[in-house]
Amino acid sequence: MTTVDIPAGWPATEAAARAVQDALRARVVLDEPGPPPGTGYVTGVDVAYDDERDLVAAAAVVLDAAGLDVVAEATAVGRISFPYVPGLLAFREIPTVLAALEALPGPPGLVVCDGYGLAHPRRFGLASHLGVLTGLPTVGVAKNPFTFTYDDPDAPRGSSAPLLAGDDEVGRALRTRTGVKPVFVSVGHRVTLDGACAHTLALTPRFRLPETTRRADALCRRALREAADRPSPVVARPVT
Repeated sequence: MTTVDIPAGWPATEAAARAVQDALRARVVLDEPGPPPGTGYVTGVDVAYDDERDLVAAAAVVLDAAGLDVVAEATAVGRISFPYVPGLLAFREIPTVLAALEALPGPPGLVVCDGYGLAHPRRFGLASHLGVLTGLPTVGVAKNPFTFTYDDPDAPRGSSAPLLAGDDEVGRALRTRTGVKPVFVSVGHRVTLDGACAHTLALTPRFRLPETTRRADALCRRALREAADRPSPVVARPVT
């Protein structure tokens, strides 16, 4: 199988990974508005694991933000690059996610991660980590609030409530479907929280989760199944 190599010098211990987080966290940009919702391209990234085979598959799916049509997609398969440690999941995912993004035929635009940005115990989740490494604007949209607290938003779509770490707002619980459990939005890099929520609503016209996440989830799961059966190189193709 052709795999994405674990980068030279990649952290191998919890202490080393936390030191990298500490060094990179200071580079997160919080004072840029980011691209306007509904314009340009927006890319979803997600990963799937096969721990028994020591495999991780990443997918990047580019949508035209105006109509949410798929423009391009890419997958990458590699070895799992870090053990499972809560708060350090980015170190398991980033090498293959970067490879999938790099395999795209063009710029990804805004990147939406199935996970966290500032809504992270060390204020540096996958969305922030990926944004700093690539320089791209990034947003985290998670399915659960991790360790943070929030009041339930009002029932209508578009309602939100602060996601809190003590008194600090680290994200928002955002209702993307009326009467349905909210998602949990946080800034990754080069986007405001208001902008991140606006992008999330633009990406959820029919379902609770963003179209970017839904499509990337399906693609990385398929890539993992194929990788378990036969060699699977990094693949990129335009969608026609």
